[in-house]
Amino acid sequence: MNSKPLDYTALVITIIGAVNWGLIGFFKFNLVTFLFGDMTLISRIIYAVVGICGLYLISMFGRVGNGTD
Repeated sequence: MNSKPLDYTALVITIIGAVNWGLIGFFKFNLVTFLFGDMTLISRIIYAVVGICGLYLISMFGRVGNGTD
């Protein structure tokens, strides 16, 4: 099974989440809250998707070390 598209999608979503955390840390500005409201259903879904992508990317450690796709 070729999981490269899923890997890249998860990576992009996780990077966007990391940028949001950087904005929170440096400027006290939460982009998700600004765009979608404070803990609305859509913002909670966004946080959940970012978290799931981060957990999925843990599997990349084993695949990168083995050199397999």
